[in-house]
Amino acid sequence: MGADFSPFSRNLEFLNKIVIKKILIISPHYPPSNLAAVHRSRLFAQHLPSFGWEPIILCVHEDYYEEKLDWNLYQLLPERQRIEKVKAFAVTKPRLIGDIGLRAFYQLRKKALQLVKNESIDFVYIPIPSFYVSMIGPYLHRKTGVNYGIDYIDPWVHAFPGSDKKFSRHWLSTQLAKYLEPKAVKHASLITGVAEGYYQGVIERNPVLKSTCLFGAMPYGGEKLDHEYVMKKNQASYLFQKNPNVLQLVYAGAFLPKALEPLRQFFAAIAASKEQYQDVLFHFIGTGFSANDSESYRIKPVAEEFGIWNTIIKEYPARIPYLDVLMHLDAADGIFILGSTEAHYTPSKVYQAVLSSKPVLAVLHKESSAANVLERTKAGLVLRFNGEPELDKIRFEFNQLFNEFRSFCELFVPEQVRLSEFDQYSARNVTARLVELLSNALKRV
Repeated sequence: MGADFSPFSRNLEFLNKIVIKKILIISPHYPPSNLAAVHRSRLFAQHLPSFGWEPIILCVHEDYYEEKLDWNLYQLLPERQRIEKVKAFAVTKPRLIGDIGLRAFYQLRKKALQLVKNESIDFVYIPIPSFYVSMIGPYLHRKTGVNYGIDYIDPWVHAFPGSDKKFSRHWLSTQLAKYLEPKAVKHASLITGVAEGYYQGVIERNPVLKSTCLFGAMPYGGEKLDHEYVMKKNQASYLFQKNPNVLQLVYAGAFLPKALEPLRQFFAAIAASKEQYQDVLFHFIGTGFSANDSESYRIKPVAEEFGIWNTIIKEYPARIPYLDVLMHLDAADGIFILGSTEAHYTPSKVYQAVLSSKPVLAVLHKESSAANVLERTKAGLVLRFNGEPELDKIRFEFNQLFNEFRSFCELFVPEQVRLSEFDQYSARNVTARLVELLSNALKRV
């Protein structure tokens, strides 16, 4: 992730003018879905044509999505982008199967086979989750010989709260993952991930892949055009209003279970020095248990426990549209990022934060690549901790860091952010890295 891909991308633009290749991206969720993972496929598909690859997106029709639709996000897609949509089985009541990859598995598989046979597809690329869709890759390879790759947006075989309780739903999911993943990756020619830690376990569990498969880490990347689009719309924030007498910071996006203990340490620090935060508000947006439920609080109960709810901490649990998130980042005085106890976790929100031209305050695992992004770009201050053994470091050092952050905000000007350092994390150059991997994977065939 640390390499600069700009020179390579320029060479690719020249070389690929000669031969156009086709890539089928199987992504059940795609705009107008408002799920965070859709940006992975969206940004790749946006920039792939610049490097001589024609993307075909295979997704599920939006009528079968459970989440709220975001048609503004849909407006960001290139006009002539090819999108193939399939139906899915409806969600039953009671809700037995919600995963869109399961509900549309056979429809996606059938359409994918048709496209591979009829369209001279050079490569099939499958971002996961939905994890089950990855099983389409070996099926297509067996039927047609087409090469395929899997992109780990999240780890598949993964220990999480509840997975150690035998015969529980989480335990069964983990056992199924352990059974299916080796079958999914066995014939893959490329495995990628948001960071190396996302697929490191795959290599350890399937060592034979070291000789048969290429691996590569690519961050989400940031798209400057998204922020420019929001600036042009010039709409006001609606969850909170600007206030010159209050320092307002925004945390926007999903809240992971393994971020709970860092959150508690962060709140403990604030609770021990409330007078320091009388003119401060932290807004947590889209952090609820359920994307569409405005009452599914995750942050509020912890804030109430520490006596800082509604005075220093506010939460808006329901997910809001992507462009609305950028709009609220623009309305804030600063951006707050909280990592987890897992070293591999690389919050994609860091790229949005840097491009927001606002000062950033972050608490991150010391090995998180997101910390390097912030420090190299000079976009903000970072408190690094070493996972669970150093959780109390957050409680002991956060207040001092926040004092420094106040001074940082007073002196901050957007021009000080080193966007030249950020260029390697742009969506365009991240796509250049993907194209490099695709080209190398095909050469090995």
